[in-house]
Amino acid sequence: MIQRFFIICLSLFTLASCESTYYAAMEKVGQHKRDILVDRVESASEAQEEAQAEFKDALTHLSLLINFDGGDLAQQYVLSQSHFDASKSAADEVSNKIQAIENVAEALFEEWQEEIDLYSSASLKAQSQVKLASTQRQYRSLLKAMYAAEKRMSPVLAALQDNVLFLKHNLNAKAIGAIQGEYQTIKRDIERLINDMNVAIKQSNNFVQQITE
Repeated sequence: MIQRFFIICLSLFTLASCESTYYAAMEKVGQHKRDILVDRVESASEAQEEAQAEFKDALTHLSLLINFDGGDLAQQYVLSQSHFDASKSAADEVSNKIQAIENVAEALFEEWQEEIDLYSSASLKAQSQVKLASTQRQYRSLLKAMYAAEKRMSPVLAALQDNVLFLKHNLNAKAIGAIQGEYQTIKRDIERLINDMNVAIKQSNNFVQQITE
């Protein structure tokens, strides 16, 4: 247990060191933490748009599957597995992008606060503090929206995987009937997921506009 804890701490320390080294190197070429944060927020929005497309494709395939009338069900299983894999990969990418945003945002806000303390002008110091507080509020709203959308991906992926597994072991009309019973729930959950992602994407656009003003 202690050894595992030590390994986790060492990994986190190594990751933090790598991030710090990366930020320092980027600053030398004129790419500051704020710029990196903007890039990562925009990249996360793109990842969410790609995830939306993958989940929509999976739903489209599912709607065709439940109306399947004769043919090679084994091929339908292969297609179902492919759509699940693509959706899972897209979901993982979204999660990674969110984590990357958090990493640079924490570093940026810490640096910003430290530099506020260096001001000799009370007026400029106050203005910078207000800007920091406003940016942090906007960031918290953004992160909340992103995590809300991310949370909705897990049950959708679980349902898609259930269907793939059931189809794999029941390549017959029984499988189609069982999947038909799950379709409306999955459809509703994917629609909610897409709506939540749209909210997060809108929040991303607002945040980028606010921080770059």
